[in-house]
Order: sequence, then structure tokens, then C-alpha cells
Amino acid sequence: MPALLLLIASAGLSQNSKTLVWSEEFNYEGAPATENWGYDIGDHGWGNNELQNYTNSTENAFVKNGLLTIKAKKVDEKWTSARLVTKNKQDFLYGRIEAKARLPKGRGTWPAIWMLPTDWEYGGWPESGEIDIMEHVGYDPAVVHGTVHTGAYNHVKGTQLGKSLNINGFNEMFHVYAVEWTPEKIDFFIDDQKYFTFENDHQADFMTWPFNKRFHIILNIAIGGGWGGKEGIDPELSEAIMEIDYVRVYTLN
Repeated sequence: MPALLLLIASAGLSQNSKTLVWSEEFNYEGAPATENWGYDIGDHGWGNNELQNYTNSTENAFVKNGLLTIKAKKVDEKWTSARLVTKNKQDFLYGRIEAKARLPKGRGTWPAIWMLPTDWEYGGWPESGEIDIMEHVGYDPAVVHGTVHTGAYNHVKGTQLGKSLNINGFNEMFHVYAVEWTPEKIDFFIDDQKYFTFENDHQADFMTWPFNKRFHIILNIAIGGGWGGKEGIDPELSEAIMEIDYVRVYTLN
């Protein structure tokens, strides 16, 4: 049975008032645990003209030494990578969602820690929403972005809402990327520093706030694409690695 954890949260409470309800600590070796992770697979560009072929191979995603490694690799001028999803395995409505990660570097890389709706009850993208907990594009090193997309606010219209922070050592040290999601707002954090809030404006329809349905977590590295490849791909780049120490979800009590 899919795990739907209804994490009913109250707005405005301290992030310290929380209870752990699910975590993936990666304390094993081999392929990512099937009870938590599935894969999006394919090389069709993923709506952004990306170059990689996503696979379910342990060449592109594996667990070792307490870390999940996602590796994008170039072989014979073609890229493979991995896009792990918790869809229909671990789905969430409200709470604090966080991941401790070390990001890749290199022009053309586009790693992300993000969330999409599991059931798409309001229609296709962007009407059912998207929560980008962390995005980084390699041509703009150390600038980390948190963004939301809805029917009213999205990059196709140029109306997406988000902010960014400069993170020194983004590819050398682990940092904690998080959102705290309640019925009233979504707060974005890096290492517990809040840098962006998206508030529910309580309009009559879902176009500004579709975030009252269950979402799942996605971890991936894209190569190229409309944003990641905006300034090309370093021809000397042959691999890019994102390491994840843990992923945790808390209720906000």
C-alpha cells in the first residue's frame, strides 16, 4: 500500500517543534531501498531539453558508506544519470522535508531536490504545483535556489516565485536544504536559515495554492536543458556527483 502520511501542521510554530515521521539514512549498501525509492527513466528531455538518459542502474545511483550517490556520467558523448522518486511509496502532505547533501560542480550540471504532486488532481504541470527545495545550475556556482511553481506562478509565464542564497563550499561540504510546509505557507531554509516564504493567499481556486494535496520527493542530476545548459556544458566535464547523507520528514506539532 502507498504510504500517505498526513502531516497536518500549524502555521507559525518554531521549526524545533517537530516530530520525525519518516527518514532515509542510507545505512546499507547497494541499490536505493525499494520501499522508499523508485525511478523516473528515459531520455526524452523531461520538458526542459535536458540531455541525460535517466536509468535505474547502480552505475548512476548507489548507496555506500552511509551516503546515497547520484552520478551523471558521460560515455561516448552521451550522458546517463538518475532521478529517484518516492512516488506511491512515501508521499507527504505538510511537514518539514529536509535533505543533507553535497552538490556537484561543473558548467552544464543541474542538480535538484524537489517535490511534485503524486495524483495531479488539479491537472498537469504547473496547475497541480511544484516545490523546488533546492536547485543549482553549474554555470552560476554557489547560488542555490528555492522556488514554487503553480498555475499562476511559473517560469513559462515568467512569474515563478522564489529566492536564492550564496552557499560557500556547496560542492565541498554538506548542507541541509529544507522546506516547512503548512496549510498557510511554505518556508525555505538552508542550514536552518530561512530565506524565502511563499504564502497561501486563499484565492478561490488552485491556481495560486495547489499545495493541499500529497506530494513526493525527487532527487536528481540533470545535464544541460533550458536552464542548466543556458551557458553550455563544459566539454571537459565527464561526471557529476551529488551525495545525500539523509532525507527526513517531520510533522510540525
